[in-house]
Amino acid sequence: MAYVTLKDVTKIYDGDVLAVEQANFEIPDESFTVLVGPSGCGKSTILRMIAGLEEITGGDIYIDEERINDIPPKDRDIAMVFQNYALYPHMTVYKNMAFGLKLRKYPKAEIEQRVNEAAEILSISHLLNRKPKHLSGGERQRVAVGRAIVRHPKVFLFDEPLSNLDAKLRVQMRMEISRLHDRLDATMVYVTHDQVEAMTMGDQIVVLNEGKIQQIADPGTLYHKPANQFVGGFIGTPPMNFIETQIVNNSGTPALRFENFKVEMNGHLQSALNTLSEDSVTLGIRPEDIHVGENGKNSVDTQVELVEPLGNHALLYLRTETSNFVAQSDLIDLPQHNASLTVNFNMDKAHLFHPETGESLTAT
Repeated sequence: MAYVTLKDVTKIYDGDVLAVEQANFEIPDESFTVLVGPSGCGKSTILRMIAGLEEITGGDIYIDEERINDIPPKDRDIAMVFQNYALYPHMTVYKNMAFGLKLRKYPKAEIEQRVNEAAEILSISHLLNRKPKHLSGGERQRVAVGRAIVRHPKVFLFDEPLSNLDAKLRVQMRMEISRLHDRLDATMVYVTHDQVEAMTMGDQIVVLNEGKIQQIADPGTLYHKPANQFVGGFIGTPPMNFIETQIVNNSGTPALRFENFKVEMNGHLQSALNTLSEDSVTLGIRPEDIHVGENGKNSVDTQVELVEPLGNHALLYLRTETSNFVAQSDLIDLPQHNASLTVNFNMDKAHLFHPETGESLTAT
């Protein structure tokens, strides 16, 4: 396989629309790298620049040591799987998978061998004589993946390939693509707007927003040590809660106050404030770190706005006078709408973010 390197890669549309700004990162050999972010963040543009389908405005892209900026897409030795499958409707599954190899004038015996091997890997051998209109969405997606596999490319590129599938089939196909990566030891680059997809599939995740890379890390680091407020809010379902607080003195040690509540800070939070000159800070805390319970040193009195039972746990949407946040609860007897509820913040798991830049003060 191969590794891919992006150096200061920039894309500008129509002279002044900045789609990607100086992207710098490496896609390691045999890795499963996911580009994730909201619509319009530049993730598909990066993928298309790697494929050669978009011209690079500035910077360089390398596959291994070879600069590919000016190499035509057909000569880059990559294979791309699209969101809309892009199958030829008049061709059988076999012919769809074999078409690219025929254009490259591979021997007939080798084409047959590669198609049959890919079909067996994807469990679609029984579909080879069917046409796309007789296939389900999941089967069509497997054919599109199979068409990429037979190429034996250096790099696989996936552009939101599961977006057209229903929720259950998406989960199944996520597992199948992950297994495929393990089986092929392939270098794969996968674009999605779904952070759950990114977290469950990627061993390296590149988080983008408005054309800029926000953080590059493994799933665990993104979740537990987000580099900024955007990553903390984007990664995780439901997202991290953010509360604007004032830094106050609490018997000689700093504490955080919002409304009439005061929460104490442990050592790692206190040391983070040493780099902050402002008198306010954004507190970030995940729903599972807000616990329903009796009054404690970090307790907050709330009212219940909404309860979402999810089987083994429930999400509690809570409000105070000026703040709203979500807590996760495994209570059997769930509170009612508008009920009063005391919750406690687990400050050992809390994060602090700069009130103006949104950069994390606790990610290191």
